Amino acid sequence: MPFVPLIESTRGDLAECQHWGAVAVTNRDGRVLARAGDPYAMAFTRSTIKAFQALPFMMAGGARALGWGAAELAMLCASHSGEPMHVQQVERMLASVDQDYRVLQCGCHTPMFAALGLPGLELPRGFVADERHHNCSGKHAGFVAHCALQGLPLADHLAPDHPLQQAVRSRVAQAVGLEPRQLAVGTDGCSAPNYAMPLAHLAQGYARLAGGAPDSELDESLTALADAMVSRPDLVSGTGRHDQDFMVAGRGDWVSKTGADGVQVVGSRSRGEALALKIMDGNMVAQVAAAVEVMDQLGWLDNAQRNALQPRRAADILSVRGARVGRRQPVFTLQRV
Repeated sequence: MPFVPLIESTRGDLAECQHWGAVAVTNRDGRVLARAGDPYAMAFTRSTIKAFQALPFMMAGGARALGWGAAELAMLCASHSGEPMHVQQVERMLASVDQDYRVLQCGCHTPMFAALGLPGLELPRGFVADERHHNCSGKHAGFVAHCALQGLPLADHLAPDHPLQQAVRSRVAQAVGLEPRQLAVGTDGCSAPNYAMPLAHLAQGYARLAGGAPDSELDESLTALADAMVSRPDLVSGTGRHDQDFMVAGRGDWVSKTGADGVQVVGSRSRGEALALKIMDGNMVAQVAAAVEVMDQLGWLDNAQRNALQPRRAADILSVRGARVGRRQPVFTLQRV
């Protein structure tokens, strides 16, 4: 079967929930090193491919032309929480090409930080969200910047046949070792084209993002984006978010990116390897717990990292009053290939 049980929760003595999925671990040449379920299971990539969607802009010299540094490049790859630091960066990115948030076509939603209930990050009275607060607004600011620099029309820049999106599709495919025609096409929640691919190819792309691609023209751009992600995980993710926790715990070695509906990718820079997983029911708690377990089974975690990420395994299920009422645990063993 393509999908197998990865995370199980129990209440009392009974199994209550099982979260099925698949895992692929590859090197940057695409060789599968370990798996759970089918490493070639197809999955929409969602926000995990934002770094690859930035490649046309990067390879055309857009970042150099605008003087963008680590903060702006991290925002290109971000699924951010809409905190003030994120909004300010998006404003700067757009201002550098004489545009403002009204040109963004991602739509808007309540910023993610509001759902976390973190002290000091409450919504102010009378708050009204706009496109800057959308978790994908950094990526979309990059789309706008590329069109402005290349003289491409902005009105329909998310259309699949727009020159920007045609270039994005080509570079995404190149990064993951596929041909553009091999990418299944859909539309993401931010209205941009999105692509489904085998998990092993998504992992290969992250092994190349994390470990470099010295065999291709993508190397310089991928390295710059990875450098930015690990140096500014607060911008890629946000306060209290797991991608930030992963990259801080990784001490510069791990490039981590979540995608909606149960997709997670983590690349190790020192190893030139990456994992990609998909939880079929989209449960994010299970997604994050499974990712930590995969890293542990691969031997990526030292004791300090294991302790730092222990809360992300969410092993104990607590009642509202804090009593332990169940367990959440991995139920898979990676098969080495």
